[in-house]
Amino acid sequence: MQTLTRLKKHRLRRMLTQHELAKLSGVSRTTIARLEAARTRAYPTTSRKLAKALRTRPEDLCEVKLVV
Repeated sequence: MQTLTRLKKHRLRRMLTQHELAKLSGVSRTTIARLEAARTRAYPTTSRKLAKALRTRPEDLCEVKLVV
């Protein structure tokens, strides 16, 4: 079973391809693919660019696991 990252969920809701999101945000398609595959974490500047392009807040794109 494959889970969708928050980034991918937001991108699909906007009906954008990775290539289109890359053009809108100024973040490379390769970086977007790596983030969606959870192979890397985004720098704060990258998160802000993606959030702006997706019309959301950077924290809405974060994959955070809380340990209590």
